[in-house]
Amino acid sequence: MMNLDLSTVRFVGKAIPNQGTRPRELLRTMAPHPLAYQELPYDPEYTIYNQRLTPEFLNSITEDEMYWKVRTEGVFRHTGELPIEFSGPDAEKLLNRVFTRNISKVIPNRCSYQIVCYHEGGMINDGVLLRFADNRFWMVQADGDLYTWYKANAKGLNVTVHNPNVWVSQVQGPRSMDVLKAVIDGEMPERFRYFDLAEMSIAGQPVVISRTGFTNELGWELYLLPGTDIPAVGDLILEEGEKFGVVLAGSPAFQARRIEAGLLNAGSDFDETTTPFQAGVGHMVELDDRDFNGKSALENADKRSLTWGMRVAGGVAALGRVIEVAGQIAGKVCSSSWSPYQACGVAIVRMDNPDHGPGTQVQVAGIDDAQLEGTLCTLPMYDEKREIPRGHRVDIPTKFTPKIRKLN
Repeated sequence: MMNLDLSTVRFVGKAIPNQGTRPRELLRTMAPHPLAYQELPYDPEYTIYNQRLTPEFLNSITEDEMYWKVRTEGVFRHTGELPIEFSGPDAEKLLNRVFTRNISKVIPNRCSYQIVCYHEGGMINDGVLLRFADNRFWMVQADGDLYTWYKANAKGLNVTVHNPNVWVSQVQGPRSMDVLKAVIDGEMPERFRYFDLAEMSIAGQPVVISRTGFTNELGWELYLLPGTDIPAVGDLILEEGEKFGVVLAGSPAFQARRIEAGLLNAGSDFDETTTPFQAGVGHMVELDDRDFNGKSALENADKRSLTWGMRVAGGVAALGRVIEVAGQIAGKVCSSSWSPYQACGVAIVRMDNPDHGPGTQVQVAGIDDAQLEGTLCTLPMYDEKREIPRGHRVDIPTKFTPKIRKLN
């Protein structure tokens, strides 16, 4: 993480007094979000994600406050997610070559969670695919390099792969749809379901909106297009959002909530050694008649999951191979945080033995080196049918702590 030094950073679309000229190398590897100026009054600390700067912490709000905001009202966060565009007659053919789910089933104006694997079956990355038309798609990826993989697999195909220079922000939380209705020009689309996408207008500027997010709360993602007045869009969302209790936030607004929801983080919850089955997302692999990368290995792979949630009494688990069963190291803590709602530590873990599943009692090292008791559980930890992000269930908790229960 780093503090953003205004003397060396140039922000696109918003004038900052006395700014210097940023070296070209930093412009390529640490590009700031065009709405980052909104965060500057709050002494932000940034991390690098897809060679883009994204906020970790703001001094205006604590981690617990961010968590409660995303569960009870809403947060506005500028991310480092990276859309890559595919267009041309063979766009679908390329994507069916690299993704584990059949692209042909995704109709225009819909999104689809997708996984990319190596030939050996290990996961490279994941993300959300947006289909605009028969021959035009965006893949909005997590942190990591997929561009060269797409280009290598596109050999011999009539398809264009390029970076459209689109930036992504998110509004997540129970009041998120109220904010969207308040800021768009005109009426909401007649049908705008979970994982739908639509081209809309905000502050007179064209934008793309998808009913997706990284929290398992009601929410939407905003795709900011080049050549538009991005500050006009962002400032209107921030202004209207404040009327509904929505605030700017950093990564902690997402961490505990996405762990509770079982939303995987590339590079920590899986890597090139992990198959989708081991990562608990084997249902996102379609072993059909397509010859996609990794298919042969996945057909022969162990289909049992090694990845589960874990509740930790009285503390937060340290990362790494710190899980013990009967005194022996038995697994790895991939991601961990504190859940203010459940009043316990929460984690995503990968066990060595597929027989160590939900209900297994473990010992785990805490971030303060204390030995803690943990219980493995299924994911999501609650809202198992994901009714909240679909808008089928309104679940706005008060700051009440439910009794921790085991999920079998």
